[in-house]
Amino acid sequence: MNEVTRDDLPSAHEVANKVREALGVEKPVVGLVLGSGLGGLVKRIEDQRFVPYADLPGFAVPTIPGHLGRLMCGTIAGRQVLALAGRFHVYEGHSAAESAFPVRVLHALGASTLFLSNAAGGVRRSFKPGDLMIIRDHINLTWRNPLIGPVVAGDERFPDMSEPYDPELRKLLAECARVAGAPVTEGVYIGLSGPSYETPAEVRMLEVFGADAVGMSTVHEVIVARAIGMRVAAMSCITNLAAGLSDGTVSHEDVLEVTKAAGEKFEQVAIEFVKKLGSESK
Repeated sequence: MNEVTRDDLPSAHEVANKVREALGVEKPVVGLVLGSGLGGLVKRIEDQRFVPYADLPGFAVPTIPGHLGRLMCGTIAGRQVLALAGRFHVYEGHSAAESAFPVRVLHALGASTLFLSNAAGGVRRSFKPGDLMIIRDHINLTWRNPLIGPVVAGDERFPDMSEPYDPELRKLLAECARVAGAPVTEGVYIGLSGPSYETPAEVRMLEVFGADAVGMSTVHEVIVARAIGMRVAAMSCITNLAAGLSDGTVSHEDVLEVTKAAGEKFEQVAIEFVKKLGSESK
C-alpha cells in the first residue's frame, strides 16, 4: 500500500462544499470526533443527516469495531453540530496527513472549535476503568507529523503548541463535568501508532516520560487543528490500566465494553459542553 501524502489529498473546501450541499450545514458551534466506543452520542443528535465516509474524497472507511464511518450534521440542545462518527488510524495503513484530513473538512464547514474523544489506557496508577480525563497536553510518539510537506494554504508553517488544548475550553469542560455529576481529572495523553498494545516495559517508560494515559489516535488531529487555527478540547475515557499495572490482558473487546458502560457520563458532559459553547457564541 502506497502511503497517501499531503499532495494526494483533495481540497478540504471542495469536500466541504459537497457535504454542505448534501447536509445543509449552516453554522456549527463545534466539530465532534467520536472515538472507540463513544459513538453513543450520535443517538443524542437530533434532526441528523449524514454522509458515509465512503462517499467523501480523502476519507477512508474505518475497519475497527466501534467506528461507524459517517460525517454527521444535526443539533444538540438546539445548537448545530458536526460529528465524525469514528475515525481511521495510521495503524490501518493511513498516513498522518490522511488520518487528520477530516478535521480540515470540519474547519472548512465552519467549525472553529474541535472536541475530540478517545479510549485510552491508564498509565497513572490511580486510574480506574471508566474514569474520564480532560487532556491537558500530549506527547506525540508516533514518529509522524501530518504537516510534513508543502504548506497547505491557510496553515501555519510552524504552529505554536505551547497550549494545544485551549485552557478556557478545559475549564469549561471541567465545569460541564461538574454540572453533569461526572468526576473528571486532567492529564497528559501520549499517542503511539499501534496497533499492538504496549509492553509492561514500554508502559514504565511512558510513565517516566510523564504520560497519564496512552492511545493510538488524537495527536495528529490536534496538530492539524492548531495549524489551521481551531480551538481544541479533548477527553479520554480510561478503559483499562496499561500493561503491567494490573493483572490480566488487554483486548479491544474490553475497551468497547468499558466505553459502553462509561458512555452515559461522557455523553452528559459533551451535551453540557455544546450547550455552553452555543450560549457563548450567541
